[in-house]
Amino acid sequence: MAFLDVSGINVVEEGIVILKDINFSMEEHRKIALSGETGSGKSTLLQTIAGLVQPSAGQVMFEGERVIGPHDKLVPGHPGIAYLSQQFELPQFLRVEQVLSYANSLSAEEARTLYEVCRISHLAKRRTNQLSGGERQRIALARLLSSWPSLLLLDEPYSNLDMGHKRILKSVIHDISDELGITCILISHDPHDTLSWADEILVIQDGKLIQQGNPQQIYKQPVNEYTASLFGKYNAIPADKSKAFIKPGDNKTKGKDLLVRPENTTLVASGGVPGVVMAAHYFGSHYELDVQVEDVTLLVKTGKDGFKAGDAVQVKLSDVWWV
Repeated sequence: MAFLDVSGINVVEEGIVILKDINFSMEEHRKIALSGETGSGKSTLLQTIAGLVQPSAGQVMFEGERVIGPHDKLVPGHPGIAYLSQQFELPQFLRVEQVLSYANSLSAEEARTLYEVCRISHLAKRRTNQLSGGERQRIALARLLSSWPSLLLLDEPYSNLDMGHKRILKSVIHDISDELGITCILISHDPHDTLSWADEILVIQDGKLIQQGNPQQIYKQPVNEYTASLFGKYNAIPADKSKAFIKPGDNKTKGKDLLVRPENTTLVASGGVPGVVMAAHYFGSHYELDVQVEDVTLLVKTGKDGFKAGDAVQVKLSDVWWV
């Protein structure tokens, strides 16, 4: 029996299809990230799993029991599932310790552990109107976790955070999984947040689950340009322009566009495809070059400096995929 089983989920609101036939299973302590463009249906899927949105068809099974939607339950939600939305709220002008005590059913030792994991122990005497956005979010998270749920759903937890608070929250979410043993699903638009954290990534496009796999599979073998674009920069070479990069006699890729990441678009001393540097951009740890190869402009990532517009170079591709 799977820890979480999402089967045949459809959501239709006012005649508009939000989710269509979503199916996946999740084992306990696995980390799943949902990725997709704004409006793709990610948040609706998370809310459906939490029991806050009524599916038009299908069901969510959590620890062997069906999650009941709001149409069938007076107070929506599931006691074993905690959902932190982007629009979380805290009571105004109360001390943090007061806010937490209202929802706290933990022992003193459990509460102390939770507050340490959430990095909020030092905030107990502060009032909620004196907190930064990142501090308020961690307080809201600790209040949710005081019921010690089995599954935590995080909807864009890193949005609107500066780098300092984002770094702290990343550590908190890591420790929630590893130290508290709470299973997590999160949504993030930043590929750095998902690729380095998730055991599995689900890609949602127009309400459909179009790809599912580990971070390496999703990054290196995206099923289409949409998925490729979610996880970083890439080069797209149209099928009719890719002859220079196709080995003679290779017909299996005929008629398909070629995609390759900038770090796999490398410069070589010889044996590559001739090109000309059009521009060089410095990013601290590396350069990104715009290289014209015939009538296609390729983005090349390199650690070498000294390149300038007009330089003749040779380009070689590796780890390409065809869509």
